[in-house]
Order: sequence, then C-alpha cells, then structure tokens
Amino acid sequence: MAAPPRPESLALLDRLMAALEAKGVVTQAEIAERQANTDKASPETGARMVAKAWTDPAYRALLLSDGKAAAEQMGVSMAGAPPLGVLENTATRHHLVVCTLCSCYPRAVLGYPPNWYKSFAYRSRAVREPRAVLAEWGLALPDSVEVRVVDSTADYRWMVLPMRPAGTEGWDEARLASIVTRDCLVGVAVPAA
Repeated sequence: MAAPPRPESLALLDRLMAALEAKGVVTQAEIAERQANTDKASPETGARMVAKAWTDPAYRALLLSDGKAAAEQMGVSMAGAPPLGVLENTATRHHLVVCTLCSCYPRAVLGYPPNWYKSFAYRSRAVREPRAVLAEWGLALPDSVEVRVVDSTADYRWMVLPMRPAGTEGWDEARLASIVTRDCLVGVAVPAA
C-alpha cells in the first residue's frame, strides 16, 4: 500500500490546480467528473466489451481495429485517454499485458490496476519468464501456443480479447460477460464456461 501523500505534495497540487483553473485550462467540475468516471470504471466494462465482440462480428472488428472507439460505443468516455489496443488470443497465440516501467493500464475500461500488476516482480518476470508467471496463475499453455508479452505504455494501452470458451454457444451477452475476469483481460487467465 502506498504511503499517504505528504502535506507539501498536496499543497503543490492545490497550487497547480489553481493555476490551471485560473488560465482556463481546466475547471474543478471537469476534474471532479474525470475522477468520478475513473472511480466508477471496472473490469465489468471490459468484460461487456468482450462479450459483445463474441456475439457481434461488426463490433469485434471495431474492437480489434480501434479499441477507443469500441469503448466509446459502449458508453465509456475515452476523452484524454491514450489509444486502446486490443490483442486477440487465438489457438496459437496468447497475449500477456505488462507495463515494464510503472503501471500503465486501461483504467477507463478495467478500473484501477491490481497491486500485483504494479509490482516489480510481475513487471520484470512477465517479460523474462512469461510461461512461469502464467503457470503460477494456474494457466499452463501447450508449447504449440506462442506467448506474446506486450508492454502497455503511457502512449498506448492494451487489453486482451480472450478466446470464447467452448460450451458457451447460445449464451447471451450478460452471461458471457460474467465469465470474463480482469485477469482474462490482461492475459494471466482465460475464461472458463
């Protein structure tokens, strides 16, 4: 857990915000709205996007070509957010998302990153030994499946479109979304029917 902010840091932030507001760059209302949107974001949004992609070929194409537009189509404001790339898992390729420098994460569609995602151990080991990390999560992939590690950055965020599990034919979007977890959306797990 992070230490609470120091009083001098809070005072500096207050001065910065006052200066930005005085210059007309941003208002307190805009900041409050952005914070509220970030606070209400959750992995359920990403799960709904995946479920829609599994049932709607046109949405799937949009999601894979322009994740930001696909999120906005689901009612998620992506204003000011970096582009969102969506990586499709297949029978021969599995994606694992990591931010090697800090904790870049598509918060608008997944909410706040979990502590393990921000940890040095995950950030370094996911790149060096991705199969070992996945195995620790209980995900053993056959050698025939390529594991591709993708670095989420301040300039470009990533999310995984997992494969739809067998046995889910005929399920509606709500039921499909219920099996897509945050862990599936960054590639440390796969959905199970």
